[in-house]
Amino acid sequence: MEGIKVVTIGGGSSYTPELVEGFINRYEELPIRELWLVDIPEGKEKLETVGALAKRMVEKAGVPIKIHLSYNREEALEQADFVTTQIRVGLLEARALDERIPLKYNVIGQETNGPGGLFKGLRTIPVILDICRDMERLCPDAWLINFSNPAGMVTEAVLRYSPITKAVGLCNVPIGMRMGVADMLEVDAERIFIDFAGLNHMVYGTDVYLDGEQITDQVIDKLSSGAGLTMKNVVDSGWEPEFIQALGILPCPYHRYYYQTSKMLESELAEMNETGTRAAVVKQLEHDLFELYKDRELATKPPQLEERGGAYYSDAACSLISSIYNDKGDIQPVNTRNNGTIKGVPDDSAVEVNCVITKNGPKPIHVGELPVAVRGLVQQIKSFERVAAEAAVTGDYNQALLAMTINPLVPSDSIAKQLIDDLLEAHQVYLPQFNHPASVEKG
Repeated sequence: MEGIKVVTIGGGSSYTPELVEGFINRYEELPIRELWLVDIPEGKEKLETVGALAKRMVEKAGVPIKIHLSYNREEALEQADFVTTQIRVGLLEARALDERIPLKYNVIGQETNGPGGLFKGLRTIPVILDICRDMERLCPDAWLINFSNPAGMVTEAVLRYSPITKAVGLCNVPIGMRMGVADMLEVDAERIFIDFAGLNHMVYGTDVYLDGEQITDQVIDKLSSGAGLTMKNVVDSGWEPEFIQALGILPCPYHRYYYQTSKMLESELAEMNETGTRAAVVKQLEHDLFELYKDRELATKPPQLEERGGAYYSDAACSLISSIYNDKGDIQPVNTRNNGTIKGVPDDSAVEVNCVITKNGPKPIHVGELPVAVRGLVQQIKSFERVAAEAAVTGDYNQALLAMTINPLVPSDSIAKQLIDDLLEAHQVYLPQFNHPASVEKG
């Protein structure tokens, strides 16, 4: 049968309308025949709301994409060409726990960094690996495009513990940085190109170009004089000018957690006391979005979606899928196997770098050595991701404790142990691989 079959697992996500818009806009080059939106029964109301909007969007656009809603992953995956994953195991309630519990110990509570990132990974990786096993049976030639967070750790686990070789991790941080630089310079984003190198939520812009001309120093000057480069979900507290000048490359918004730890912790504690953690804000944003989505007159993606911290994720996914399908050979930053691209990171590990996107997947563009000032932090986070992925797969308490302790946002092994025990207890229903009573005794 002609045309492409795409399956989106986590189809009831508030981001799905952006994905549908991206597919509609690219229909001439990306002829999608079927889009299957898959979710769990607990997400029925959201899936039906988003699915109805997706059908209205397709109808209004006049493109022959058939939208299917399903709670049966196996039925959906049969003979798929592309599978996108945007899942949140434990929903926003789990995120709230990831954010609140570390703050009890004066440790940053954040969705993808530190203790919260570890536990999101421990919950998410087994589910993604289950999806990979289903894909191996039902659609062995399909591409997996994952943008479930923590995307770097998830990609690491898929590359290391899954038979799936056609797997790419995707993040909206690089596209957000490019658009931020464009805003800073008051130019169209299409004129900006950035060389990216590092890990997911630990990626640096090593060089910046405007119309092909290198302008890194100009952008560094603007950053050091107070120009913002951040995201909706990361507080912008500015940078010390001398630090940014000495660094000489662009940090991503998430680097604030590592370079401004005490300032970010103070901000989180204040936010929790005033309005609750970011999960509470997102919950309200999602509620408002779904109220909009229910409007039967709405047949386009509402602009309010960009208030979510993950804006542009889905558009990046559509671009990636189109480039693979059409063998475009264009350059996009994605999470893929290192294969010698960044020296000092294991060849078989996941990195986030610019790649040439072909029908055979991403071909990383050689980076070589990272600047000495950032090399150690990148290697430390890669060690954390490696150990965390092993803990997620094995359910080994000691490995989870090791991962927690070596994360730079956790101050000691004793606090790491308290965090592990509290978070294991809070999330035990979503962590069946950990035998909790035995695990705690073992510790």
